[in-house]
Amino acid sequence: MYNTRVRGVLIKGNKSFADVSRDIIKPMDDKTPMWWWVTAFLATGALFWDVVAISTYLMASFVFWYMGMIPDFATIRERTASKMKKKIYGILSFGWIGNAKGWLRFETAALLLGGMAAPLVVSVHSIVSMDFSVSVVPGWHTTIFPPYFVIGAIFSGFGMVLTLMIILRKLYKFKDYVTDGHLDAIARILTFISLIMGTAYLTELFMAWYSGNEYELFTFMKNRVTGEYTFAYWTMLTCNALIPQLFWFKKIRKNITIVFIISIFINIGMWFERYVIVVTSLSKDFLPSTWATYEPTITEISIFVGTLGLFLLGVLMFFRFVPTIAISEVKSVLKETTTLKSFTDE
Repeated sequence: MYNTRVRGVLIKGNKSFADVSRDIIKPMDDKTPMWWWVTAFLATGALFWDVVAISTYLMASFVFWYMGMIPDFATIRERTASKMKKKIYGILSFGWIGNAKGWLRFETAALLLGGMAAPLVVSVHSIVSMDFSVSVVPGWHTTIFPPYFVIGAIFSGFGMVLTLMIILRKLYKFKDYVTDGHLDAIARILTFISLIMGTAYLTELFMAWYSGNEYELFTFMKNRVTGEYTFAYWTMLTCNALIPQLFWFKKIRKNITIVFIISIFINIGMWFERYVIVVTSLSKDFLPSTWATYEPTITEISIFVGTLGLFLLGVLMFFRFVPTIAISEVKSVLKETTTLKSFTDE
């Protein structure tokens, strides 16, 4: 039905794109039932998968975070002297009183939400990767993308957490809470995930060669490994697959300054990974007449810098109004105070 109308409009010729679009859509608006539009949108658009996946991910993440903050909101409610803050945090804490039944339900809900969030992470990043893999663009049409994106999300997440934790540990003197053991554990995890990332990069190169597809070969061998975007590709490979292998050495894991520098390299490498995936495939596709070298404009650079500023604003606002470390979780692992020791000694 749609193709027939398209051909009918195009046969008339001599019309602008807007005129053609209007001539195609108008009769469909008049005669096509609403259920047809809804079905077409749900069944044909990969972007709809993103709408569902990311919305679900955002909602689940917010609920998981917010529920964990309820006991802390109640603590702030009890300790603040401001009537306005007491009212606001009273609403946010949902009347939490900290009795045994409340804590039992809190722990049960946290366990259930944590169990739901783990498979949700896998599904969301798999769905996002399918936006790329279902296309026919060289460099995107590959079945490795779902696990590749999931592992990349975990890797970049741990890298960013490591960076932020080291900064907060220094600024707020959180050495008793964010210990060297915590940082050492994150470094060990990054070492293992880095090996998986390197395996994924090599698998992509191998499949491009083994497939014998000239377009895939060109994208990987002449537009990434060599070519205009070779710097971005090798920066990605070095920062994500090679530099984190330094964490095999215990002396490096114990040196917080070096750990911080490596975490910055990981963040840079993951940014270049997104750059390589998107730019190298879109800049040179099947038609040489459409090839172009991507150069970011001042507007794009400003938007990118603005996103960093927006992220920092959100983090600082969080530190201003919400406890940086969950009070309710720290209470159970606190060391004995001097007063308690002196009381027990007597």
